[in-house]
Amino acid sequence: MKAEVGIIMGSSSDLKVMNQAAEVLKELGVSYEISIVSAHRTPELMFEYAKNALSKGIKVIIAGAGGAAHLPGMVASLTPLPVIGVPVKSSNSIDGWDSVLSILQMPGGVPVASVALDGAKNAGILAAQIIATADEQILRNLQSYKESLKSKVDQMNKDIKA
Repeated sequence: MKAEVGIIMGSSSDLKVMNQAAEVLKELGVSYEISIVSAHRTPELMFEYAKNALSKGIKVIIAGAGGAAHLPGMVASLTPLPVIGVPVKSSNSIDGWDSVLSILQMPGGVPVASVALDGAKNAGILAAQIIATADEQILRNLQSYKESLKSKVDQMNKDIKA
């Protein structure tokens, strides 16, 4: 099955966070691929990935990066696909703020959707929601997922009143 979501990150140190996107996409039945594409260390690879994603069947790109976090914005500048940026709190980060602001403050014409610091799970859900606009099965999977969240809160209320 062709991947519908491309999950990319700047370094293997981002994998722990970015795997959260992969896990929720798998749960929702959305196909994905995951790889390391560094904007700074492998710019040619980043360029090639962004330019070829659409022709490979990718519909949404989730790009996670820490520190200066140029990966999501640079990829967005090279593709017509929606890009969801995940700021990653990394060892070289200024408490994550550098990553958040690098992804959030994009110039007009080059949008990047942004989730919370280390918020790859929400990036995966958002990617699935985008795909669900044209895929009834993914939409049903998302509806079930949302219902399960409601059930969890209902159970929490029962637990605290017991």
